[in-house]
Amino acid sequence: MVDFFVPLDLREPINQAVDSLVVRYGDRLHVLNDLILQGLLLPLERALRGAPPWVILLVVALLAWRATRRWQVALPLTVACYLIGCFGLWDALMQTLALVLVATVLAVVAGLPLGIVAAHSRRLRAVVLPVLDVMQTLPTFVYLIPAVMLFGLGKVPAILATVVYAICPLVRLTDLGLRQVDPDVQEAAHSFGTTRWQMLLGVQLPLAWPSILAGVNQTVMMALSMVVVASMIGARGLGEEVLAGIQTLDVGRGLQAGLAIVLLAVAIDRITQGFGRVRRPIRDEERRS
Repeated sequence: MVDFFVPLDLREPINQAVDSLVVRYGDRLHVLNDLILQGLLLPLERALRGAPPWVILLVVALLAWRATRRWQVALPLTVACYLIGCFGLWDALMQTLALVLVATVLAVVAGLPLGIVAAHSRRLRAVVLPVLDVMQTLPTFVYLIPAVMLFGLGKVPAILATVVYAICPLVRLTDLGLRQVDPDVQEAAHSFGTTRWQMLLGVQLPLAWPSILAGVNQTVMMALSMVVVASMIGARGLGEEVLAGIQTLDVGRGLQAGLAIVLLAVAIDRITQGFGRVRRPIRDEERRS
């Protein structure tokens, strides 16, 4: 049975490629590490952890009301965040929130332009979509391996692994939303002499905005789902509490931190979905007036 298979070992070529990458671009990787850590994550984390809890809760309430226009939704979401503080996990919540926000921003910065280009290039789409298929089927733990090999343990590799894992739905839904823009509307815009940039910024992106926001929503949710996995390589926060509960067989600690992650996920999901749905009613009211 063993003789039937031709020996094939990918470990050495992959390890050699990574070693050569570290040797050639080690300084640039170090600069990128400092830029993300010192320039983005740590300032945001210090600001969130240093702010009074009532200020954060007020911001959550205002965002939830602005997204849904319903205090019946905003109030429960604010109470959900307050309960996380009652669990004694407020500081861990702020660490997790900072990590998710930074990862989401990086995913949007990288994924939105890629989705726009893919929507306008069949060749690029033919390459990008299979790659996204592979990225979405890989186990989440696989994303930690290259991040750790290039950056070591810590928050930056956790963020980068989260970005790679969470970027897929944003690219897909941006591409889909732009390709589903009504051709008649684009032809009408062409007839008025719009340039390519005017078409993109003034016609295509506004019409594809609900789809793009749905992609952002899914990106945030997938980033949040990586919190526990990322804690294995040094990302602190609520995921670290879950991991500690598993390691010490403290079921209550793990479930409590898991419940806090669920409450945070529900709050973020309702707010981001609300921003995607609030525009149409507002426009209808403006037309009626």
